Amino acid sequence: MTDPLDRIAAALERLSPPPPAAADAAAHPAYVWRDGALASARDFRPLPLDMLRGVEMQKEALVENMRRLAARLPAQDALLWGARGTGKSALVKATVGAVQGDGGALALVEVAADRLDTLPRLFDTLARTPRTFAIFLDDLGFDAAADARVLRSLLEGGAEARPANARLIVTSNRRHLVTRDIREQESAINPRDSIDDQMALADRFGLSLGFHVVDQDGYCAIVRGYADRYALPFDAADAIQWATRRGSRSGRVAWQYVVELAGREGKALA
Repeated sequence: MTDPLDRIAAALERLSPPPPAAADAAAHPAYVWRDGALASARDFRPLPLDMLRGVEMQKEALVENMRRLAARLPAQDALLWGARGTGKSALVKATVGAVQGDGGALALVEVAADRLDTLPRLFDTLARTPRTFAIFLDDLGFDAAADARVLRSLLEGGAEARPANARLIVTSNRRHLVTRDIREQESAINPRDSIDDQMALADRFGLSLGFHVVDQDGYCAIVRGYADRYALPFDAADAIQWATRRGSRSGRVAWQYVVELAGREGKALA
């Protein structure tokens, strides 16, 4: 007869299976940091850099920084901030893909914004791996300066700062990452102290790149670039009408229009 304790243990194991084995940190182009372990990204297909239009200065600066990291030269932690849909996240992935295409030993590791407390464990994992890493925190923002202090410490000045073979690449819709609370500034004994606390995190990034809303000509240029790439017909009036209905002009809206156009034309975007 089976021991009752064995049956209970087996039942508990089924309810809470062991975590999946961590992916080899030296084997994949991109990872997701999940449940305290690296998981290989299921389908890492970054856009070619030349498809990203209207961000030439930002593109050049980030690529140069990531090439330095891949070569184990001094490189900066980077903050990409600005308007929604302007290509911040796409540029991060495209840059890593471009460096990998040039033979750079660089991998992307995406970390969810609500998992910042697990970064020291990730740093320990990456520090023991003979390659370099861009740690990607997408769409990061804090409602209070106190919430940002853990990340500030990890970036610079803390006992568990990130390892030399990794840099943080953060995207945010907010230039300073922390919401500016006017009431807090007005009630503070020294309002300047409150402002400095809100700006302190952004100051930790050696590379800060702004992304701004594109004008109509810039939007059409982005659409045309995509259309040419996929041999789709380009109609500026139709593209503008699409953006008008969406209430926004951006790289994201341009791509959504191209997806719609490809569907109309019966073409795959492979």
